[in-house]
Amino acid sequence: MPNSLGFSVYVSTFEQQKPMLEKLTGSENYIFTSFHIIEEVDDRYCNQAIAMCNWLDDKQFNIIADVSPKTLEIFNETDLILFAKQMKLTILRLDYGFSDQEINWINQQFPLAFNASTLSLPKLLDDKQAESYAMHNFYPRPETGLDSNLFQSIENDLAKQGIQSIVFISGDAVQRGPIFEGLPTMEHHRYLPPYLAYLDLVKNYQVKHVFVGDVLISDYQVRLITAFQHTNVIQVPVTFHDRYHHLYDQTFTIRIDSPRGLMRLQESRGYASLGEKVDEFNCLARSRGSITMDNENYQRYSGEIQVLRNDYPADHRVNVIGNIAEDYLQILECIENGDQIKFIKK
Repeated sequence: MPNSLGFSVYVSTFEQQKPMLEKLTGSENYIFTSFHIIEEVDDRYCNQAIAMCNWLDDKQFNIIADVSPKTLEIFNETDLILFAKQMKLTILRLDYGFSDQEINWINQQFPLAFNASTLSLPKLLDDKQAESYAMHNFYPRPETGLDSNLFQSIENDLAKQGIQSIVFISGDAVQRGPIFEGLPTMEHHRYLPPYLAYLDLVKNYQVKHVFVGDVLISDYQVRLITAFQHTNVIQVPVTFHDRYHHLYDQTFTIRIDSPRGLMRLQESRGYASLGEKVDEFNCLARSRGSITMDNENYQRYSGEIQVLRNDYPADHRVNVIGNIAEDYLQILECIENGDQIKFIKK
């Protein structure tokens, strides 16, 4: 599931999530669920959980289930591996309550996702036979998500063991209670658009598997993420001045020799070579996220487009032609020299 987008689906929210999931039929996306949330358990719970897993399997989703010894009690089962097969699970994520010996035994028979934050890797991987993943926690309470340094340290340890991690980001449509302030792994992702949090994980931390922790993510965010997965082009929501609307939906390459303070768009010099005069226009102070075009006062540079990572003063030779949308400014930290970007209308 490289660079995949997964979803968190629970018995209590499944009906609400069905319309979103229907649109992804046949995608083979991964679903994360839990079978030991006591608040969900009632007389109908087991039948509802079985029906949910059958539906997801029919729609060709892969299921990762969070289980504990309590799960077997709830479902009146004694064999975890048999239970996993009956529920059509793809990967088991083991919560508290299993000894190292039990975890190793399970891992020899079934793909396993262990808790990336709390389990000791060297002990668990000595006798690894089945495929293994490390799944991070999500953190409902603001201020408790992982900081960048701790997250990177955990990721480095996992990489040394050859283990791929699974990380959560917040949703933007319907958030899960009781706090309703996002379910990210990393604290600085809590209030970001899901697309931005996804890009940060994939581009800056080389994470392969990203899951939405909340109930629903908007179609717009799914489209942005899916477009990147299919094309590797980073779509950048922007607003252009009227005379530059022709730049919407255009794809550009960031020059590999762009300095840290700004990104030079490789193909933009071609506009100047067409011979069209670039008049002096809107020569304002250039703030972070501004999109600029050099005008005729810059002579042979006329027509070159730049995207600014830093603030620069006004220059009569440089037109400010647009801006990255305010809530997407952090996308600048996800774009590297050599990357391709596409300006899209916000």
